[in-house]
Formats: sequence, structure tokens, C-alpha cells
Amino acid sequence: MISMGPFSIRVVIVVVAAMAAWLITRLVARQLPDSGAKTASGVILDALFIGLITARIAFVLVWWKDYLANPLAMLAVGDGGFYVTAGVLASISWVWWKTRSKQLLRKPVYAGILAGLLAWGAANGTLAFLQRSAPSLPVLQLSTIDSQPIALTRFAGQPVVVNLWATWCPPCRREMPVFVKAQAEYPNIAFVLINQGETAQVIKNYLDAQGLKLQHILLDPASLVMQEIGSRGLPTTLFFDAKGRMVHSHMGELTMPGLKSTLNSHFGQ
Repeated sequence: MISMGPFSIRVVIVVVAAMAAWLITRLVARQLPDSGAKTASGVILDALFIGLITARIAFVLVWWKDYLANPLAMLAVGDGGFYVTAGVLASISWVWWKTRSKQLLRKPVYAGILAGLLAWGAANGTLAFLQRSAPSLPVLQLSTIDSQPIALTRFAGQPVVVNLWATWCPPCRREMPVFVKAQAEYPNIAFVLINQGETAQVIKNYLDAQGLKLQHILLDPASLVMQEIGSRGLPTTLFFDAKGRMVHSHMGELTMPGLKSTLNSHFGQ
């Protein structure tokens, strides 16, 4: 399971790359006279901030119609909703503008940007490598909410989105309507919501009270899926291709735009 707290691992990668950019800028700028190091650090921090804001705004604009249904979701940066290319271009443009008449600053600032891009590329390469060894769709026997036995492998042969949840989990409850909408918009993808550790009656009462109609609600009273996958928290959402290979994972609340972006990236939906 590849995750980092409540944030998408790709958000964490961006933060690590930003830290690398700032550190290298600071180190190289120490060679500058007077307050050059401080100025260079300020330029790179401004560039990073502008880049992150631009990357987020670009993502929000692309998925604007979905955000209109829940405007507060624009603030949910943990869903990994950033377009890095837009952010990088904005950062470089800002640096060029700020250093156009200060050539001494160009070396440390551009060195920092290069270090950040290299760190970002290396981290993504490592992530891709680790993803190849990610677990497949678990071969486990669970049960439906009506106590009928069912194997997870039954859903193989089509893209599968597995969501691990519980009724006591606030972010799990908040993202439930996202999956209700998604199963209607993406009929060729199986959305399987596996409850962790609760009884059928508790789950039925919750779904009825909230008016949630979900096609595939499964019970995992011993939390076997969490153990098999190595998940460390709820909600956790796992994306498997038609061959049962995990292609993406996310720990934390998903927004509709975040989910759609992931489906588009991995399943072309």
C-alpha cells in the first residue's frame, strides 16, 4: 500500500521536491555577497507558492463543473488535485521575471528549480517502480450485506475501485455520495465498498438513514482486506485494472474531481 497519511503520495512528492529546491537554492546562494542568500531563498519560496497555487487552480478549472456541486471541495488538496505542468511553468515564469535584472540570483534559483525537478522525477520513478510490486486484487472470501458469500475476484475482468470504510469514520461518510454518483457515471467500472469490522445491521441502518444506494457493499468483519493490502487507515481507496493489478491507491477522503481525474489517468474513463 503506497500512502502517506491523509495526503496523496503525489502531493507528498511535490512537497519533498519543493524542500529540495529551497535547500539547494540556499546552499548555492551562500556564495553571494550581502543578503543574496536570503533574497534567493525568498524568490524560490515565492515561486514554489505560485506554482502550487497555479497547479491547483488549473485542476479546479478543468473539473469546474464537478466542483460547483461542492465548492468547499476546492480546498481539499489532499485529493491530489494538481496539474504539475501548469505549476512548473508558472514557477519558472515567476523566477525569470524576478531575476531579469538580477543576474547574480539566477544561478542559485535555477539550480534550486533543477534540483526540485530532479527530486520530483526521481520520486515519481521510484513510485512507478514500487507500484509494479503492489498487491493484486486480494483473493478473499467476503460476504454481501445480505450474508451471501462472495469472492473479490468475482469483479476481475473490469476496472475495480475498492473503498475500505466504516460508518464511524467521518471522511468515509463524507465521500459516500461521491461513490453513489460515480457508479452511475461509470457503469463499466465496479465500485466495491468493503466495510471494515461492522455488522450488517449497523451498515444497513446507516445506509437507510442516509438514503445511500450503493451496488456493491461487502462485509469484512475481521478487516482482512486492510491486512492483506497493508492499509493503515480509513478511508482507503484502491484502483485495480481489468487484470487485477493495483495501479493506484489513496488514503484519505476523495472528492469527485479527484476520483474522476484518477479514473481518467488509469482507465481512460
